[in-house]
Amino acid sequence: MSLATHIRPITYLKNSAADIVKEFTVNPEPIIITQNGEPKMVIVEINDFERQQETMALLKLIALGHKQVADGKFSDAMEFIEELGD
Repeated sequence: MSLATHIRPITYLKNSAADIVKEFTVNPEPIIITQNGEPKMVIVEINDFERQQETMALLKLIALGHKQVADGKFSDAMEFIEELGD
């Protein structure tokens, strides 16, 4: 996907909102909206947005886990199993 082919000015959004929604049913590629020639927002299909949010949440959990390991805040598997039994 070439981002350059998906850049549109804000007037396109203002004048074509209904067409954009229709287009997403056949071509759900993100659209970059510019204002005064600078990128300001990205329009994405809702399912893509939800997947991105889920991915970000998982990445945050992984980063938190790495930090806890680096800080020594972990226990080995046997300790964990013993704690479950208490």
